[in-house]
Amino acid sequence: MASTIQALPTEVVYLITAGEVIDSLASVVRELVENSLDAGATRIVVSLWPQQWRIRVADNGCGMNLDDLQQAATAHSTSKIRSSADLWKINSLGFRGEALHSLTTLAELEILSRPLGGNLGWQIIYGNGGKVVKVEATAIAPGTVVTVSHLFGNCSSRRQGLPTTAQQMKAVQATIHQIALCHPRVTWQIWQNDRQWFTICPAATTGQLLPQILPQVRQGDLQEIKLEIPNPLNSELLTPHSLLLTPHSPLPTPHSELLTPHSALITQHSALNLVVGLPDRCHRHRPDWVRVAINGRMVKTPELEQTILSAFHRTLPRDRYPICFLHLAISPDQINWNRNPAKTEIYLNEIIYWQEQITQAINQALSISSNNLKEAVHTTRVSKLLKAAEAKGSYNFNSPNPNENPKTPNSSLPTPNSLKAVAQVSNTYIVAEHSGGMWLVEQHIAHERVLYERLCDDWQLLPVEPPIILYQLSPAQVLQLQRIGLEIEPFGEQLWAVRNIPAPLQQRDDCAEAILELSWGGDLQTAQVAVACRSAIRNGTPMNQQEMQTLLDNWQRTRNPRTCPHGRPIYLSLEESALARFFRRNWVIGKSHGI
Repeated sequence: MASTIQALPTEVVYLITAGEVIDSLASVVRELVENSLDAGATRIVVSLWPQQWRIRVADNGCGMNLDDLQQAATAHSTSKIRSSADLWKINSLGFRGEALHSLTTLAELEILSRPLGGNLGWQIIYGNGGKVVKVEATAIAPGTVVTVSHLFGNCSSRRQGLPTTAQQMKAVQATIHQIALCHPRVTWQIWQNDRQWFTICPAATTGQLLPQILPQVRQGDLQEIKLEIPNPLNSELLTPHSLLLTPHSPLPTPHSELLTPHSALITQHSALNLVVGLPDRCHRHRPDWVRVAINGRMVKTPELEQTILSAFHRTLPRDRYPICFLHLAISPDQINWNRNPAKTEIYLNEIIYWQEQITQAINQALSISSNNLKEAVHTTRVSKLLKAAEAKGSYNFNSPNPNENPKTPNSSLPTPNSLKAVAQVSNTYIVAEHSGGMWLVEQHIAHERVLYERLCDDWQLLPVEPPIILYQLSPAQVLQLQRIGLEIEPFGEQLWAVRNIPAPLQQRDDCAEAILELSWGGDLQTAQVAVACRSAIRNGTPMNQQEMQTLLDNWQRTRNPRTCPHGRPIYLSLEESALARFFRRNWVIGKSHGI
């Protein structure tokens, strides 16, 4: 097997940002694990001895032959790129050829490897600068084992400047979690001081993997969608260097810094994989779970992160943030990976185009359709009873037409009549029948969501005669009303006349109180929320069948029907299968009588 690792030309080295950042245990783990993923590994074992400053990463990837092992740790030696043109078609996690070389200057480095199909494995120990000091044949399964010992042993000041061991191990865990989310089909075993620390089992999708990392989140709290989206018009996807990865495919590239790149798929489309926590089910105190990955690596992209936060605006309670993981698989010629040594800060071409696609994807994930209806049974004694009861019986409540396909990939919203108003409870909740069960919808906040989105789409201020007279407004209140577009002028001592008002308030008797409420501050959206809340039908108001059905139809058409603008959940659903389990409909009557 011929050697595939070669030293990069000097002109290519000059184009690459400064070498790999080896500054902690976590950074070593990241570099070695990315090597394993590039080698096509599906099982990775990470062992750490933090007090001894030792790390070992073992994988079942493609391995290396002896020639590659002898070249692997020399400066800027890699199999991933050959020329400066290759910097714009990077389809691997590693490509600079610096990680292993940097480790030889900071620690003792040993690599054991055996290529797939090879009969013999090799052990090599490297000296300072990547020089080979020991070569020995060894028995090893196909794959690679890299051991880094006495990290920063020759730089005691760097060790002293690092965080505590506990903080470093927390960083290691976070690093592995991030990488695992990008590569859900990989099995992870993490050991600390010869004891198993944690494991991550493989999953078919990131959404199925996420509850292993966030145990407080249930599978039913998440919505996952995968979309194929067209590339930007200026994307050169028909050129040979336009290579595309898929978010959930293990990266079958060879060992980073080690073997030949694989041929990736040439396509005219990009892939978007989105996992969101439904805002009526889960959210966070901090925006720490708004995460973006591009082509297999978690990256920092403030523009895309802000797009995600904006898409969730007015769907969550105050000072709460969404759970959202976005993975884009796009053409490498749209990315500049060389803006930061750690490769986590990148430049993405056509950023506005990707922001638009992300916003549309989030809106689709948050909508209510026949494809993403989920039971909203909260953690109460009732929900536990439902889960503990028997499996679903054969009886089907209000079965849909057998000729209809409920999974038709039509629009993201349901048909207007997919919910049928049945009754009103306490003049507050609408009981709605659905083909899959029953829902309880709170009428006030459902109407509030409808009105709020209408106001956002069409904020109309209508003249009013006679004007609304307000008393004793402060200069700040006057300025606030002018800021949201109201015409206000002095009308006498301590009196002010308001000559136009938001359209929904025109027929209300409490219009003056509503205008006064708007004067207390906030931006236009805050005013729109306040107007929607005040204008929505009040709880305790009787509604007839037609009024309830109209409200349900209008609510189902909204962009974010799961929560009101304040973040409160609008509906509670009980699937027919849950009802069947609770009422034991699969019991045999004779046996239930003890016969």
